[in-house]
Amino acid sequence: MALIILGHPNIEKSLANRTILEELQNSDLDIEIRNLSALYPDYNINAKAEQEALLRHPQIVFQYPLYWYNMPAILKQWFDVVFEYQFAYGSKGDKLKGKDFIPSFTVGAPESEYHTLGEHHFRIYEFCKNLEQTAYYAGMNYVEPVYFHGTSVNAGYTEEDVKTKAGQQAKRLIQKLQDFRR
Repeated sequence: MALIILGHPNIEKSLANRTILEELQNSDLDIEIRNLSALYPDYNINAKAEQEALLRHPQIVFQYPLYWYNMPAILKQWFDVVFEYQFAYGSKGDKLKGKDFIPSFTVGAPESEYHTLGEHHFRIYEFCKNLEQTAYYAGMNYVEPVYFHGTSVNAGYTEEDVKTKAGQQAKRLIQKLQDFRR
């Protein structure tokens, strides 16, 4: 069973992330989805409830859009509150040890803009170093991220293109999660 931590601040307006969630829900996977914005619209995150959810699952998927080269504020707040001392790290902070940490995110701009001479100057993986270090620090198994570019209708991508790409990402994520079950 996998836990999906949804860090999108407004999932109803996100064609890409909403499509991924729908595909996950329609799959044969046994998943639990925690929509942080619905659970905590005031950002007052219940650390104990979230920690209990983490303890129930061997695979943890963090689903979100890439905002300003990082995760949305609600997901950052979630990490700040939930990954606390003596739970995620510290002398007794081994509660997440061995669990799989799986980033799954969407990127509005095209891949061609994410390189040294591109508009954003860095490859996507370089923006994931904080995630990787967080996983390692908590004793988790960092799994290479699942993501795709070109999700912004504002940047000229059609809804059909976005939905197709999101469906493909969902299938890759589902396959990853199924591989863990074997």
